[in-house]
Amino acid sequence: MNWFGFGFNAFGQIRANEKLTDGESAADANVTNPICIDILCRNLEEEPVQICQHSSHVDTRIRTSWSRRAALHSNRMPSRDWNSASMCSPCRPLNQRPQFNDDGRLCLAGFGVGIPSQRGCGGCVEESRGCQDAHISEGYLALSFTDRVECWNSERNEKKPGWSMEIPDNTGPSLAFPLVPGGYIASNPPFYRPLSPQLLAVSLALGTEHAVLLTASGDIYTWGSGSHGQLGHGDLSPQEEPRAMEALLGMPMSTVAAGGWHSVCTSAGGDLYVWGWNESGQLGLPSRALRGEQQKSQGTGGASTCKDQEEGSNEVFISIQAFPALVDVTQSCEVSKISCGSRHTAAVTSTGDLYTWGWGEYGQLGQGTVSSSDEPRRVEFFKDQGLRVVDVVCGPWNTFVSAIKKDPSLHPDTNILYPL
Repeated sequence: MNWFGFGFNAFGQIRANEKLTDGESAADANVTNPICIDILCRNLEEEPVQICQHSSHVDTRIRTSWSRRAALHSNRMPSRDWNSASMCSPCRPLNQRPQFNDDGRLCLAGFGVGIPSQRGCGGCVEESRGCQDAHISEGYLALSFTDRVECWNSERNEKKPGWSMEIPDNTGPSLAFPLVPGGYIASNPPFYRPLSPQLLAVSLALGTEHAVLLTASGDIYTWGSGSHGQLGHGDLSPQEEPRAMEALLGMPMSTVAAGGWHSVCTSAGGDLYVWGWNESGQLGLPSRALRGEQQKSQGTGGASTCKDQEEGSNEVFISIQAFPALVDVTQSCEVSKISCGSRHTAAVTSTGDLYTWGWGEYGQLGQGTVSSSDEPRRVEFFKDQGLRVVDVVCGPWNTFVSAIKKDPSLHPDTNILYPL
């Protein structure tokens, strides 16, 4: 599996920046087309080890903030006495499949690389050894272990975490970080925030000022600031406590994502619902502000205005969508994965295509330009390269995508990609 990145790269989150020449700015380092990124991990204090993104035994996940990118490597090696030829057979019962030695390791790229400590490869965080997941923000790095959570201050070279807590045994549904038994871990202090056990939360997405929670039954709850309709309750009022989204009750949802001031979810059937701020077209709905900017860039000047354009057509422009709206990304397949940046959105379809829309000033839409779009558009790069997209993770101003080579490179049983 390869990871690709595009968009904001002023701090080298996607690729290391060479020294800028006179007259160049950090914006000149941005990436407008997807490029394969280096997510190799080497621990030089021991015998040189390379965790390779092509290895079938290494699972790599990406976590992002505005100025940093974290690659979480999990080295999953089966026991020595296991027959590797049949270890991942889909016909084998779960309790008879191999147990893996999970040695997690986090590697950072971008601003402040090496915090809380810098050893091995340039951004390898030694204190992350054995972690299961991570959440990264501008101020803090949260590491989730099987028995505890640690929060490190990204602005200090500390030898121990600034905050930590033990994780009790989880007797409820399986939780996705930043959820922990009894609550969740926030981006800023106080880190631990309690949640009612009656919610039966399984997934949580944190926006700039709001949160979107998915329950085991497929219901969605939101809370926080509602200034841009990002809570989906039909108004702009804030909510201090989780409130069920009545408009989606009775339709089980499977995934949730939160942007800066917008929210997205997918149903069990692969339908996409959006709500919140649409100033840059991040909802995939017609945006008056975006169309006005495009008109100016096309040199129409004072010949006509966005209002004139609206009055001359039947199109309805959306600035704030306070109720969830259904968006057809593509009529031929379902949406399987979603992610939100500050003001852009990305979706992976069941056919392995990537669609992006919204704010594109830093190339975060992967279309080879810095233009924004209020319509979902397929990123043709992956199709042209014969790649099937399997995951997408949006940073505030950039996008990271994992993809595998399409047939015949895939092993028929293990779905492993052989090195390109």
